[in-house]
Amino acid sequence: MRHRAGEAARNLLAIRAIAATKIAPDGQRYSVPVESLVPGDRVFVAAGMRVPGDGKIIEGRSDIDLSLLTGESLPLPAQVGMDVFAGTLNQTGPLIIEIMAAGEDTVLADMARLMECAEQGRAGFVRLADRIARFYAPLVHLLAAGSFIGWMLAGADWYQSLMISVAVLIITCPCALGLAVPVVQVVASGMLLRLGVLVKSPDGLERLAGIDLVVFDKTGTLSHGHAALIGPLSAKGDDRFAAALARQSQHPLSKALFAAWGAQHPDVLLPRPDDVHEEPGCGLSARFGDDLWRLGSRDWVQGISRQPDHDPNDGPADDAIETAPGGPVLWCARAGGMARPFAFHDRLRPDAAAVVAGLKAASIKVHLLSGDQPAAVAAMAARLGIDHYKAAAKPADKIAILADLAASGHKVLMVGDGLNDAPALRAAHVSMSPASAADITQTAADFIFQSDSLLPLLHALHIARRARAHVIENFAMALGYNLLAVPLAVAGYVTPLIAALAMSSSSLIVTLNALRLRLSKTSPGRDAR
Repeated sequence: MRHRAGEAARNLLAIRAIAATKIAPDGQRYSVPVESLVPGDRVFVAAGMRVPGDGKIIEGRSDIDLSLLTGESLPLPAQVGMDVFAGTLNQTGPLIIEIMAAGEDTVLADMARLMECAEQGRAGFVRLADRIARFYAPLVHLLAAGSFIGWMLAGADWYQSLMISVAVLIITCPCALGLAVPVVQVVASGMLLRLGVLVKSPDGLERLAGIDLVVFDKTGTLSHGHAALIGPLSAKGDDRFAAALARQSQHPLSKALFAAWGAQHPDVLLPRPDDVHEEPGCGLSARFGDDLWRLGSRDWVQGISRQPDHDPNDGPADDAIETAPGGPVLWCARAGGMARPFAFHDRLRPDAAAVVAGLKAASIKVHLLSGDQPAAVAAMAARLGIDHYKAAAKPADKIAILADLAASGHKVLMVGDGLNDAPALRAAHVSMSPASAADITQTAADFIFQSDSLLPLLHALHIARRARAHVIENFAMALGYNLLAVPLAVAGYVTPLIAALAMSSSSLIVTLNALRLRLSKTSPGRDAR
């Protein structure tokens, strides 16, 4: 596990910038290694490049992808005075940044250290099996030797004493004890694999069986992480000009708007814009004939328009505009016209609400922990019926919250997909991520589920708890066998042949009991509670 934590930390650091464009006092620019940067340096960050250190924007406007820290897929407008962090991606416009922290002092380096320090303990059954294996072999050899000496002192000949000691050695062969845990793990892992869940951690099943609280990330975990337009678009109104502008942009909201147009009006031709210009951090402007149009942020668009009747996040004005409180909004207007808002929401994963309800029915508490803005997190929690949630949580905040939950006696399953979730996945009692998660996040997780649905989480929990029951049964049968068979062997009632048959039978019984796990239902039932 320490190897996995170290690998994830190295992968996290691999996304940082290698070189930076430093601006000298005389204004000249030259490339330097990021390791040479010190606080006070000024660096130029072109569009499409990663920020080389933590700092503050002193010139320029752009859109910054902060998913590394917040887990949110939508970029944020960046302007003078805004703090930026190493490893984040500058998307649309050039920036000049004054470095505040570099190298090992950055937030990115702190995240890597959190990855290495967050260590999960090994599971109880695995520790028990290791402890038994450590002391079992010396103990049975001493018992066999003691049997030989005892029978010799009791007057038996050396052959009889030897056969009794051999029978003791054979009958105490730790096959059943050794198979008690791994054979169940193999069967359970195979069942989960057929359900689209990959078990990465050998003791993850046992830890999963003991959870009493699940912490979900929001974007990309409970939701798809892709914005979807709320409400219909009009083929005859100004919406077609907004769609025509959206087609020219790579911004996620513009892509979502154009995708919605294509789905609703695939046969309607869009007008061609002229003089298309992208204003970093603001939006897109163009001319249709003699009219100037803008598509982008509210303040920028309303600079050429009349005020709208309402803001979508204040609630719907009529049935034509349905909104999700806290969701992102894109604005469009013609110069002198009314600004038109387009509201978006993050689509939930299939069965997300059913999974949350299923966890609650199983007496498992559910929390929502996200780096997104409070309004969006509160809206998601309300949609799913989650009472406990925390917004604007940084990676260190998530680890601190998980530590507090663990200190209060909870065993937490963390489910997340973002780079910012990786340290929390390592710190949790057990962790799970979707196959769509970043490679670094998958490295940190104990389980990976392939499905677009969250139902595999419930299946995994059910199978893990059934597997735990079978492990306990196997231990009970193996220990019961030894408590019955060893005294008989020491007393001389068992020949080596019978001992071999008994030992093989005990191993077979343990294996068959593990295979019986396949007969159980893969969906949660009363035993999953």
